[in-house]
Amino acid sequence: MNATGSHERDAVGWQILRNIGFEGRVRMTFELNKSLRSISEAGIRHRHPEYDERRVRLAAIKLSIGADLFKLVYPGEDVEP
Repeated sequence: MNATGSHERDAVGWQILRNIGFEGRVRMTFELNKSLRSISEAGIRHRHPEYDERRVRLAAIKLSIGADLFKLVYPGEDVEP
């Protein structure tokens, strides 16, 4: 694909984002976040089949915020993402 085609695709993408408006972009952001969280939790379940749903959720949080902050917020919890 040449550079012109790439620029045209970009322009169409930006136009779509403008057309859906602020609310649409916010909704899309939340849906993408929800999808990413689901994928992340599926990976944790695959790596740790012994985890119950609470531990899966905690492991996803740890993955999201990092080990150091996780220790501060959830002292005594021991999960691996």
